[in-house]
Amino acid sequence: MTPLYGTAVQDYYLDLVRKNFAARKARLETVRTREDAERYIADVRSKIAALFPFPAEKTPLDASETGSVDFGSFVMYKVIYHSRPEYPVTASLYLPKAEGKVPAVLFLCGHSQNGKASDIYQTCQRALAMKGYAVLAVDPVSQGERLQFLDIPGFSPGCCGEHNIIGKQLLLTGETMGAWRAWDAIRGLDYLLSRPEVDAARVGVTGNSGGGTMTTFVNALEARFAMAAPSCYITTWLHNVENELPADSEQMPPGTFAAGLEMGDFLIARAPRPLVILGQSNDFFDPRGTGETYEEVRRIYRLLGAENAVRLTIGTGDHGYSKTNREAMYSLFNDTAKVGVSPEEPADIPLSSEQELSAAPGGQVRNLPGNRYVRAFAAEKATALAGARKTHGREELCAILRRLLSLDDPFTPHFRILRFRTEGSAVYSRFGLETEPDGRLMCVLKLKSDQAFYHLPDRRKVILYIPHLDAQDELEELVFPEDAAVYGLDVRGIGECTPSGCDQPQERDFFNEYQFDYHYASLGLMFGKPVLSGKVKDILCAAELLSQTGAQIEVHAKGQGTLPALIAALLSEKITALKLSDAPESWESMVRTPIPEFPLSAMIPGVLAETDLPELRRALAGKLL
Repeated sequence: MTPLYGTAVQDYYLDLVRKNFAARKARLETVRTREDAERYIADVRSKIAALFPFPAEKTPLDASETGSVDFGSFVMYKVIYHSRPEYPVTASLYLPKAEGKVPAVLFLCGHSQNGKASDIYQTCQRALAMKGYAVLAVDPVSQGERLQFLDIPGFSPGCCGEHNIIGKQLLLTGETMGAWRAWDAIRGLDYLLSRPEVDAARVGVTGNSGGGTMTTFVNALEARFAMAAPSCYITTWLHNVENELPADSEQMPPGTFAAGLEMGDFLIARAPRPLVILGQSNDFFDPRGTGETYEEVRRIYRLLGAENAVRLTIGTGDHGYSKTNREAMYSLFNDTAKVGVSPEEPADIPLSSEQELSAAPGGQVRNLPGNRYVRAFAAEKATALAGARKTHGREELCAILRRLLSLDDPFTPHFRILRFRTEGSAVYSRFGLETEPDGRLMCVLKLKSDQAFYHLPDRRKVILYIPHLDAQDELEELVFPEDAAVYGLDVRGIGECTPSGCDQPQERDFFNEYQFDYHYASLGLMFGKPVLSGKVKDILCAAELLSQTGAQIEVHAKGQGTLPALIAALLSEKITALKLSDAPESWESMVRTPIPEFPLSAMIPGVLAETDLPELRRALAGKLL
């Protein structure tokens, strides 16, 4: 069905992001002295640290070299280290042939399927080595030698798809993809600093695109870097949301907006560390935001007496680590590390095949003894959480769900009387429910009958149907008792309220790991209020409205609609009965299934530490049909 209210979800989140942006801007305007700046830096640094749930301790790196290649002025070593036990990270270590300790760079790769073997990234890494830097280039998980779904024949989601599948499984256990990625980088820094050739006082970090993201994050999280150069990532999240731009799971840390942060805060957090912000004029990461972020960061640096320590270079090309940007990075690093060589990139930089770079047998960590995929760690933690959970009564469960969802109190919503639709002999009278402040229509209620209604008729019994994807389409296939008034409810993001924008591939796919439902679910997590919370609220508000007629409300739900319906029925006495169809077995089963069929919008962060769907169903045994 055509999503007539397809901009509702986008407009809702854009309004929230703009309010967050304005509130933060107002806070920044109060920062007027060095002391103000230092307090602001300490505040954002603390907030950022709280967004990344890292392991409680660092375990042995158990690092090894599995080969080397001599390139004349430098040697490339094939390295494997373990950021966690049984979790190997493949990397290339470049060491220049030089006397004494040398400056070093942690190179974090962007979304190249071949990771560190990307020609552009090799060019950058080896140019640095030729200038006298030690360089550790790390394969991100799901890229290069660290693919996570090779055991599933015919399944190849690409690195972004892998990141987002893993991200939602980790989320249910209270962890995040961003924290796992950042931890790999931090342990890479540990390895780099363990090398006797490296001068620990002169270590920088750089990366492009997804590597620019990780550079930005570990810049804020780590005190040990001397310089940083994020490329083709820095803009503002406001611009990303305005432009309806999805990003990977690790690029949208849950709780960021709830903490009142913007992208620039991850750079301000380590002011006055020498920094160059790199962008491109034709980048999908909006260069207008790149310039705006630079100006606000430079203002903080100026208050610290270090305005010249932050630089900006925006190249004239497309998204990518261009030569212009690479040379701007070389320049900043040379100046900071006191390396007396030209920032110009050397000519004739040698490149290697993926095979020549491979550190793991057969070019994949899956061939290493003891290697485990991320989902195995998530499943192990899910088991531990289930064993540690206590049993809850209904009131306890209600309190837990309200807290985890940051759920607003339901109310009787104002409704708009919309034009009816017909489908065969059925007439669908439509009512738009304003379930958010400022008159925001977030869901559509539809009465199926044999005539048009311009009011909510009195009925003794009401069946409220919560669909899997579209209420009207699914009601056409269902039969209900004749004595009941049958309503369908397209909750936010579903049916008529399915987002109409935010396309990635041209073919729209609700369950695509990188399209519109994923994008808005990610924004909800950044605000600390999952999309599922809004869907539950829509149902509760609809129940409040329909109960005014004195009716008994029976909720039927299918597929992903069963999740908000189950929670709403638990929370509301207005809902007297519940029938579920095609419901998931549990959230834990989504962690244990290699490719969960349910989307990110069905997930609650950390829910498995508190409860799971079987316990919710048991608490509703008296209502379940």
